[in-house]
Amino acid sequence: MEKKVLNYTVVIEKEGDVYNAYCKTLGLADFGNSIGQATKRIKAMIQFHIDSLTRLGHVVPVEKDNSLIVTSVQVVSTLEAKLSFI
Repeated sequence: MEKKVLNYTVVIEKEGDVYNAYCKTLGLADFGNSIGQATKRIKAMIQFHIDSLTRLGHVVPVEKDNSLIVTSVQVVSTLEAKLSFI
């Protein structure tokens, strides 16, 4: 049996005391109490989802381009801005 390595973009966002993990390509989401736990859980869910689709004979969605880069930047405001933290 030939094995294929599939790459999926996962976005993790902190919300309160938990971390939410999203895989848009597969429409999956999970959470964890840490980034590591959220990553481990979403990876297991992705694996289960792909295995289930394969067993049922469905097509497995894959990302066309996994060059998405998520980063953060810092800027300095010299003005007396009113800030709203989201």
